[in-house]
Amino acid sequence: MTPAGSGGMFVQSEKFVEDHQGKVENLSIYGQELNSTTWKLCKMNLAIRGLDANIGPHHEDTFHNDLHKTLKADYILANPPFNISDWGGNRLVDDVRWKYGIPPSGNANYAWLQHMVYHLAPNGTAGVVLANGSLSSNTSNEGEIRKNLLESDLVDAIVALPDKLFYSTGIPVSLWILNRNKSTNPGFRSRENEVLFIDARKLGDMIDRRHRELNEEDIQQISETYHSWRNKDGDYEDIQGFCKSATLDEIRGHEYVLTPGRYVGIEEVEDDGIPFDEKMVNMTAELAELFAKSRHLEEEIRKNLGGIGYEF
Repeated sequence: MTPAGSGGMFVQSEKFVEDHQGKVENLSIYGQELNSTTWKLCKMNLAIRGLDANIGPHHEDTFHNDLHKTLKADYILANPPFNISDWGGNRLVDDVRWKYGIPPSGNANYAWLQHMVYHLAPNGTAGVVLANGSLSSNTSNEGEIRKNLLESDLVDAIVALPDKLFYSTGIPVSLWILNRNKSTNPGFRSRENEVLFIDARKLGDMIDRRHRELNEEDIQQISETYHSWRNKDGDYEDIQGFCKSATLDEIRGHEYVLTPGRYVGIEEVEDDGIPFDEKMVNMTAELAELFAKSRHLEEEIRKNLGGIGYEF
């Protein structure tokens, strides 16, 4: 299941199944899309690739007319619009999906999270991309909802991503990995009351002045870190500045704030062997030289301005 969009995530899901020697015929696809033009594009995108999917008989608002009310999905991929302020939450205060708290009418982030949790199967996993504010906001019940999601052990991992990954916005975002069963799923080790934090903000390469891409090596580094932490035969280790497996008690100590930088710490810098005193002497000399250049430039600017009648 995924918010349909133009169908890109559906196509990527098919490629993922094929790349891992799975059977595409075992893939059941569900989604929903609000915009009528985008919904039509999605239908066309799926048709030309021969993918069978249920994205509803028409475009529709996910919050106010859920077309898949009884669906319980094994996997959910979601890249919902960030920080929507006009989602009509004031008309949904008694919605069955808000088990962990009523989301604020001025921001849909925690409505999206709870919508995804509601549609997860008992062993289901969801990946949801949200603006970074969702990791720490305490506005209008958001902090309480985040606390309840954590105390219910639904948050599996948080990945901080770099900025400029999207064409629609340049802000940095985070990936929430949610899981209905972190303790007794036979396929994986128990991660009860544990959350993995990955700080991937330094990954990716600029492909032009405004856009960044994660290359295959970057994606593999993130996915292998999560899999080695989750899998029974994994060889996971914390890496300072990149990843940290934190306990729920540690997260409570941070007042349920989920910003990965708080947990992974600062990357260790390799010692270059130069004594501290020697470094300070060199840096002080460089700084004195810069100050001298700055004073010289200031005098030149004053002189030039005075020459055209603007002395000060």
